[in-house]
Amino acid sequence: MSRFWSPIVHSLIPYVAGEQPTTGGITKLNTNESPYGPSPLALEAISKAASDTLRLYPDPTARELRMAIAESFGLDKDEVFVGNGSDEVLAHTFQALLNHEEPLLFPDITYSFYLTYCRLYGITFRQVPVEAEMRVRLDDYRQPCGAIILPNPNAPTGIGLPLADIESLLKAHPDQVVVIDEAYVDFGGESAVSLVRSYPNLLVIQTLSKSRGLAGLRVGFAVGQRPLIEALERVKDSFNSYPLDRLAQAGAVAAWKDRDWFERHRAMIIASRERLAAALAELGFHVLPSSANFLFARHPSRPGAELAAELRSRNILVRRFSAERIDDFLRISIGTDEECDRLVAALGEILH
Repeated sequence: MSRFWSPIVHSLIPYVAGEQPTTGGITKLNTNESPYGPSPLALEAISKAASDTLRLYPDPTARELRMAIAESFGLDKDEVFVGNGSDEVLAHTFQALLNHEEPLLFPDITYSFYLTYCRLYGITFRQVPVEAEMRVRLDDYRQPCGAIILPNPNAPTGIGLPLADIESLLKAHPDQVVVIDEAYVDFGGESAVSLVRSYPNLLVIQTLSKSRGLAGLRVGFAVGQRPLIEALERVKDSFNSYPLDRLAQAGAVAAWKDRDWFERHRAMIIASRERLAAALAELGFHVLPSSANFLFARHPSRPGAELAAELRSRNILVRRFSAERIDDFLRISIGTDEECDRLVAALGEILH
């Protein structure tokens, strides 16, 4: 602590990111990154953008990227907002759209950055408990509120909601903004983007970090009707007019347009996920149904902290959260089949 800190700094509990090892020889299944490198077309575009033009500021509106995203969804470019990773898009969303007199609603087991943003921006909130099997019960959200944010699929559980449930929620709260955080939707979830034109209170947020293999480039976006997007732009232009550099914009456009790479690698990750889920079940794990690029699993006879530590001693990283109700679960990112086999073999040794 320091006497120079402002009062808000004293009250913050910062988000803790997953470990990023600095040494080699680690099987890294802890941060939900893609196990595969990005599209070669993206790498080529980044290389071409690394030129003398870096002396110039990037396009502050990221027009080409917004146009590419909008075209694929049948929307107008002015219905797309882009930012420095979906975390920045979320931060602007909390400031611009989710701070009201009534509380913001979100699950008690979910992306822990939501709680951090509420504390950072002084947002009143209410955490809605998920059921025993870690599912979100939409009936629990039929209560007075200022706004709602839900990840679909949820993190860290990986469980998705059907599109019909999302639409039901939008109809039940026509006067509140409903944000659907779709960081993992490409791995089996149902996207709510198709509902944007029908519901002025809907904002959908996605990222290129997971299914496009660009976690290191930091590109996220939101889609919604123009008034919601304008609110994000007003906050962004009061904070940082140039959130995406020239390399990020070039790489993101190329990655977004390379549909063949996207479809092929998404299918590979889904297949590996189902294979790993079956192998963990054979070892006695209770594995939650996942529509994401990770699994959330616990063993009935071994504490999660113990398993995570044993794996770490074998140079295998998984994510464990110390929060109540989920402290015995491991969140396991889907790696290559070889990496998943290494994990299963190590768990077999630990358990037996």
